[in-house]
Amino acid sequence: MPARHDFPDGKTRCSWVDHSAIYCAYHDQEWGRPSADDRHLFEQICLEGMQSGLSWRTILNKREGYRQAFAGFDIDKIVHFGPQDVERLVQDAGIVRHRGKIEAIINNAARAREMREREGSLAAFFWRFEGPDRPLTDGAPTPEAIALSKALKKLGWSFVGPTTVYAFMQSIGMVNDHHADCYAQSQCAQARRQFQRPAA
Repeated sequence: MPARHDFPDGKTRCSWVDHSAIYCAYHDQEWGRPSADDRHLFEQICLEGMQSGLSWRTILNKREGYRQAFAGFDIDKIVHFGPQDVERLVQDAGIVRHRGKIEAIINNAARAREMREREGSLAAFFWRFEGPDRPLTDGAPTPEAIALSKALKKLGWSFVGPTTVYAFMQSIGMVNDHHADCYAQSQCAQARRQFQRPAA
């Protein structure tokens, strides 16, 4: 899909970005920037899972609500959530009140803690699936995304299908899928060159 050239600030951005301040800020400051921060990685893979069947705008608009509801995506706090917390959260208008997705975040926190104990960090595991740079995919999962999805499912994670996992990889800079004409493409390419991959 072509890049968009109709922004008031004169910048060319990826075609999926609308003119809202929240979308532009997410695209400009976060999407495609490499990250090895476990809290951020856990938040992002959970939110990408929450998007399933919905628009990213819906999730982005509720991101602060999710952060409040899920203890800032602190894995060590979420693992202690129980049935009463699930009932509380299905009544929380600040998030998408989908019981299965709420339970998935709690389950994934337990799986993330196991991964952290086994691998040293979530980042060490996720970045192992980075793969080579390749042309834009228009969101189609890469072989690495499919492999990571399978690995996570085998470890008991929920809402981590290949499309969700690839969106996660795009968001945390494991790939640079900014359009070639997008002003942020070169910034993210440089950030990826300078990024120190976590030790496997």
